[in-house]
Amino acid sequence: MRGAMLHAIGDDKLDIRDDLTLAPVGPTDVRIRIRATGVCHSDLSAMSGVLPMPVPLIPGHEGAGEVLEVGDHVTTVQPGDHVIISWTPACGSCASCVRNQPFLCLTYVIRGYSHAGFRFDGDKSAFGMAGCGTWAEEVVLPWQAAIKVDPDVPFEAAALIGCGITTGVGAVLNTAKVRPGSTVAVVGCGGVGLSVIQGARVSGATTILAIDPLASKHELARKVGATHACTPDQLMETLGAVTGGQGFDYGFEVVGKSQAIMTAWQATRRGGDVIVVGAGAMDDTVPFNAFSLLFEGKNLLSSLYGGADVRRDFPYFANLYKEGKLDLDSMISSRIRLADLNDAVANLKGGEVLRQIVVID
Repeated sequence: MRGAMLHAIGDDKLDIRDDLTLAPVGPTDVRIRIRATGVCHSDLSAMSGVLPMPVPLIPGHEGAGEVLEVGDHVTTVQPGDHVIISWTPACGSCASCVRNQPFLCLTYVIRGYSHAGFRFDGDKSAFGMAGCGTWAEEVVLPWQAAIKVDPDVPFEAAALIGCGITTGVGAVLNTAKVRPGSTVAVVGCGGVGLSVIQGARVSGATTILAIDPLASKHELARKVGATHACTPDQLMETLGAVTGGQGFDYGFEVVGKSQAIMTAWQATRRGGDVIVVGAGAMDDTVPFNAFSLLFEGKNLLSSLYGGADVRRDFPYFANLYKEGKLDLDSMISSRIRLADLNDAVANLKGGEVLRQIVVID
């Protein structure tokens, strides 16, 4: 089968090849035909080493497809089902799962570093990003990673729910629990940032400020729910005009940079909540001072995978899409093929595109 491979961390080019094969389907595994997969900034982070991954690597973690085969012990899905892939499957029995924090489950995440799900060039092994590897035509995953979804939801929209939508909307609904009538600032208007904006709109926030240095992204941010938009250097002026200088109830950082976290902190009022959503680097230190941490009374929260239980949230977000409450179609900047992935990666580095979706017939 066909797929895109990264041979070494830091490589600029993917190896688009057609000799990939899969590890055998075990009794608790599911084989899935990928029908749509997103090109996400986290994929770039895996390629650059910001998110450590083993190589050779098949990138891709945001995907949806059709079940082709199930192991003997699998009862949750069957061939023909449409599924969304979860890159953090919940094992159901570890301490995090028992505490009702399945988004922190590491059971299958750790497995992904030692279990090579792909073969190439005969019998050479390759790993899937986050144990997935959706930049290939098929994958074999544990059944916990395959969440059944209504077949009326297009694969492109379902793929977005697999990561970007769940990360962003989940950060609003699950982590911050934004209250109706609140004010919200969002730093970063990429795919996940737009998802945060939509989550704030769904939650009933009355004022939603989109902050992004690229003014070209402001129009779409307004389309999906932002009431105001500005660049970072316009923040203080906008803060005064929109909130009377008090700041916003909630500030979401959706970039993965310490500077963006500080912008979200600056945008948030005393006693408000600052939520870190972006995936940053281990050597990028945030320069808080101890005085501000205490006397500004702000709550600093992290939101990994939107604090989601995907077994509940994937179907819920799919229903919101079907009801017209989540605009996923506007977030797709282009539909491409596997052969176009090198161009897609270059486009993503440029910062102008939102979600490029690889469509596999």
